[in-house]
Amino acid sequence: MNIQDILEHLPHRYPFLLVDRVVAIEPGKFIHAYKNVTINEPHFVGHFSHYPVMPGVLIMEALAQAAGILSFKTLEAKPDPHSLFYFVGIDECRFKKPVMPGDQLHLHVEMQRQMRGVGKFKAEARVDGQIVAEAMLMCAKRDI
Repeated sequence: MNIQDILEHLPHRYPFLLVDRVVAIEPGKFIHAYKNVTINEPHFVGHFSHYPVMPGVLIMEALAQAAGILSFKTLEAKPDPHSLFYFVGIDECRFKKPVMPGDQLHLHVEMQRQMRGVGKFKAEARVDGQIVAEAMLMCAKRDI
């Protein structure tokens, strides 16, 4: 999926869209996407100005956005003005290495289960093949 396809499957927009491309996806099973980390992202101004590191919460958000795309593709749906997929839980979250400008953050998400609008996902973020963060994520579709 290119950026136009991603924009159709996520309600996020700049500066909070954290998925640049989907490399592979199998609805109901997994997604492999990536985010190009660049120095011109607004959070690097203050995190940290002398040693820029991508905030861990944004790594988790990038994984959750990939999970959102997987959920929409699994449900054969797209975002609508009446509902959202909310990020509702993180378990077993671990950060292994810092993510820096110039890195390509690969997002690997496996769907563990989807019931009554709630999905549970095993998620890993990798740079150069090494795990930099991992967690179990939960996302829920809710009417707004």
